[in-house]
Amino acid sequence: MDEQGIVTTYEEMTEVVNRLGILPLAQLIPGHPSLNRLTKAENWHTGSELDPWAWRARFPGEGLAGYGKFIRKKAVLVSREWFPAFVKAVGSSMELEERYNNGLASREAVQLLQIIRDNEGIETRELRSLAEMKAKEKKTAFDNALNELQGTADIVISGVKARLNTEGEVNGWNSTSFETAARWMKENNLPSFGGSREEAAEWLQAAMEARWTNEAQAWINKVLSL
Repeated sequence: MDEQGIVTTYEEMTEVVNRLGILPLAQLIPGHPSLNRLTKAENWHTGSELDPWAWRARFPGEGLAGYGKFIRKKAVLVSREWFPAFVKAVGSSMELEERYNNGLASREAVQLLQIIRDNEGIETRELRSLAEMKAKEKKTAFDNALNELQGTADIVISGVKARLNTEGEVNGWNSTSFETAARWMKENNLPSFGGSREEAAEWLQAAMEARWTNEAQAWINKVLSL
């Protein structure tokens, strides 16, 4: 499954995501496939049904995979079967506000999460506006806070929204939208993982055992501290 360009359709890629559990958009995990390597370069950014760039929004939109920059600030798809255990293993047992009080989270992350909780599915530009972080010098802090929230699986990318002008017409590039992982799971009838973080890590390791290379599993165990 490390061959290039062998997957053509969304349905075929769904089978890959379901089988592997975790699939980065670009090459990230040693000895492990990625969306861009498994698909044909000429199909990207075509706007057709065969465009893998469009699939990234279909997966969370159809409840087939959680999507976000979950690993080393890189975009990753996590199958719905694996997602509850992944959230439990990667996330924290403390609420974000408690993490902030203990010096384990940034003020900007707390601010953005509260806005996202109050506006589930909010798109990036509106989020920056409500957070009063539209100024150019605040962009890095804004991006870092979003990456922080995704890295702890507090939020997911729920899809992309078209940018509209005042007349309601599409105007400009599509914008990423965000919601809490808890909300995405509830919307898609996914239960929370019932066990401890250690049990979630064991679940993931057992699932990877039969499907991943030793190299890939060793890397993910180290990076995610499983």
